[in-house]
Amino acid sequence: MKILFIINDAPYGTEKAYNALRMAMSLQKEHPTTEVLIFLLADAVTCALPDQSTPQGYYNIERMLKAILNKGGKVKTCGTCAEARGIKQITFIDGIENGTMSQLTQWTVDADKVLTF
Repeated sequence: MKILFIINDAPYGTEKAYNALRMAMSLQKEHPTTEVLIFLLADAVTCALPDQSTPQGYYNIERMLKAILNKGGKVKTCGTCAEARGIKQITFIDGIENGTMSQLTQWTVDADKVLTF
């Protein structure tokens, strides 16, 4: 099964990105044959920024994304959204690259399920 997560909110301030990534990690753990795809749209593109520093005991989106990537998940950002926020040229977390609406469209068509946060 292939599951696409589309995340729209910033990494901190709401818990939407956190909850989406928790679910993605749970899917990878409990259903290891499930393919996890994550597309970061709008303010969620900032989830892909490296060197995030959070207080002890607080969740860290960067660590969560790295864990998903390390288990074979795929993560892309919306290139247009990154450009609008002035971060398109910034290097993202290893394994994350700018994507396109065309790529999101293809991932959507190929996915068995699409979840939005």
